[in-house]
Amino acid sequence: MNRTQPLVLGIESSCDETGVGIVRGTTLLTNTVSSSMDEHVRFGGVIPEIASRAHLDAFVPTLEEALAEAGVTLADIDAIAVTSGPGLAGALMVGVCAAKALAVATGKPLYAINHLVAHVGVGLLQQGAGASSPQTTPHALPENMGALLVSGGHTEILRIRSITDDVELLGSTIDDAAGEAYDKVARLLGLGYPGGPAIDKLARTGNAKAIRFPRGLTQPKYMGTAEEPGPHRYDWSFSGLKTAVARCVEQFEARGEEVPVADIAAAFQEAVVDVITAKAVLACRENGITEVLLGGGVAANSRLRQLTEQRCSAAGIRLTVPPLPLCTDNGAMVAALGAQLVMAGVQPSGIGFAPDSSMPVTTVSA
Repeated sequence: MNRTQPLVLGIESSCDETGVGIVRGTTLLTNTVSSSMDEHVRFGGVIPEIASRAHLDAFVPTLEEALAEAGVTLADIDAIAVTSGPGLAGALMVGVCAAKALAVATGKPLYAINHLVAHVGVGLLQQGAGASSPQTTPHALPENMGALLVSGGHTEILRIRSITDDVELLGSTIDDAAGEAYDKVARLLGLGYPGGPAIDKLARTGNAKAIRFPRGLTQPKYMGTAEEPGPHRYDWSFSGLKTAVARCVEQFEARGEEVPVADIAAAFQEAVVDVITAKAVLACRENGITEVLLGGGVAANSRLRQLTEQRCSAAGIRLTVPPLPLCTDNGAMVAALGAQLVMAGVQPSGIGFAPDSSMPVTTVSA
């Protein structure tokens, strides 16, 4: 096996995207994704059974397309990496079983990858087969590195001492993730699914200061001080915000007034990104983190990207945001983390592991 520039095939199926990516070392060769999102729209959210069946239908065509685009064959691959958690149990099972079948059929080593850490690993990738000066070491992340992951299922701030074996969770949401809150509020406002893009677009025409929505877990009893941190100093909560939006809509309707949907969308979005960025920057400053990667599907949100950049810059923190196609779930990020494990000399997972829908972020590989 080539351990300096391994050719790694990555498979992602944790939710509604069937992703297959191929990297050589830290150079991205292809990122092929088939999404089943359109099949979930009428239900207002992802239906696990539909997602699992869509993965079954899409996997082989997506794999074939990725291999063709990268100009390689399965025989050329040095290792296979697959998301083994966290995610939807049935959806994970499809990807894991496909990866195990490929590993057995080809004799290639198999790595079971943590989906969340993969969102960090994607920040190491360079675009295109002709990228110059490819990094070949497994410790290519900068020192004092952190990651802010914001997605439909997770909102977390991490400290990354080593991408392969030392990831620390500093703070996370205690209820809804930011993406879930967007979807639920979009439903309240009649904007449909997925809620994130719809609210982001509408918010640009609204007044974010028209309504003041609550910022969860920012009271002194939760925050504490740097010397005596409170129980949720770096944590988030969005369920109360969702309820506040619902009560706001009800009040307008009870008065017989037109609901100012654009203003509510803007004020809601400002509440979300304000508290996310404030707490993330606080965690970074108090933990000596000077480099932050913003990842996850909600990283596509224009206001989140803007405010994160502003607050990181003001705090002297360098921000990295992967290209939009690499922020959402994809196979390239799984391949990227797999390549880091190969280059670090980490032993393969074998085929005896099982998908873990609640895999903790501190577990990089099963």
